[in-house]
Amino acid sequence: MPGIAVFGAQWGDEGKGRFVDFLASEADVVIRYQGGNNAGHTIIVDGVTYKLHLIPAGVLYNSKPCVIGNGVVIDPESLIEEMETLKKQGATLDNLMISDRAHMVMPYHRLLDSLSEDDAGEAMIGTTKRGIGPCYTDKAARQGLRMCDLLSDSFAEKLRVLLEQKNMILTKIYGGEPLDYAGMLEQFMGYKERLRQHICDTSLICYDFYKQGKKLLFEGAQGMLLDIDFGTYPYVTSSHPTSGGVSIGTGLPPAVLTDVVGVVKAYTTRVGKGPFVTELLDGTGDYIRERGQEYGTTTGRPRRCGWLDLVIVGFAARIGGITSIALSRMDTLGELDRVKVCVGYDIDGKVTKNYPASLDDIASAKPVYKEFDGWSGDISHIREYNGLPQSAKEYVEFIESETGVGVGMIGVGPERSECVLRRKYFV
Repeated sequence: MPGIAVFGAQWGDEGKGRFVDFLASEADVVIRYQGGNNAGHTIIVDGVTYKLHLIPAGVLYNSKPCVIGNGVVIDPESLIEEMETLKKQGATLDNLMISDRAHMVMPYHRLLDSLSEDDAGEAMIGTTKRGIGPCYTDKAARQGLRMCDLLSDSFAEKLRVLLEQKNMILTKIYGGEPLDYAGMLEQFMGYKERLRQHICDTSLICYDFYKQGKKLLFEGAQGMLLDIDFGTYPYVTSSHPTSGGVSIGTGLPPAVLTDVVGVVKAYTTRVGKGPFVTELLDGTGDYIRERGQEYGTTTGRPRRCGWLDLVIVGFAARIGGITSIALSRMDTLGELDRVKVCVGYDIDGKVTKNYPASLDDIASAKPVYKEFDGWSGDISHIREYNGLPQSAKEYVEFIESETGVGVGMIGVGPERSECVLRRKYFV
């Protein structure tokens, strides 16, 4: 049976949540495979807004098993708060499963993230200060605490040893106050009782789903250009948002994927620092930001906005093996007389369609644009592709011809139902 991965083909914030939610209606299981609560999905169903950070978007279908895989780093406090909010909104969390191998974001991770960013001054990365990077650092350094540790009798001693080390860093390097061991231990014992029923070996459970022929939907966080290896390093996240992260982040074999959906915003946005070739520092950029309400779900920070960059999308298609594009926010570009698409970078007089590794090259790149007529009027009611304005269809078809990947879904509004479906998934 099909296994479909959904990941962002730009810098995140592409609208992945609404497409995962849309596809979840046909999936049997929805699995989150990387990232932490530094990510955020906003989903609107029947006028109700749901904001998700750790829990997979499939939670809005109460019968669906939802899995937080081992590749995710989990802040227990944040997770519990999210669970409580969703319960108040009517969601059922009985089928939520949390990997016992997932690492925990600890209070000292959040504090170290904030202190490190503040200490860096102008050289700061622009993190969300949620402790994600320090948690992944400890994971790689073999100094992390996992969900299975939380259930173990040895947790208290492991926490004591690690907190002694972290308090030395906090006091000796940053000149701060040490964190209290007894208070932290009591806090995490409370988390243990609240989360115990959800923690399990999700790698085994997901493998059983796979062998049973269940339809599996994999949900990534952030986007291609925030990948630790292929993103605009060092302005990246600490994990692998691309489809390559699915196997590592779930314990399932690579063959589980039969389809890879790359979510592409009809323009480009990013949050934080780093070069942005098509950025618009003018009234058009402001118009896109306000019309699209381009403010972070997690941080509320205004997003930088620019024209669609197909150099980025082509790079994501190649690295991520994208088989279908989900195009979001077509409605946001409405009412613009002309829209532009970047088809190449001019770097020192040479035009390339490949995304460079060097930030210096990216920063010096000048966008090579192709210009299109805009489309006007409300398109949120349209459900058939042929019902879109001709200029909008030309825009879509140019994306297909330039990337070599078909556009299977088009978001024409923020609601779950406001989507044009051009192909079937899970068949």
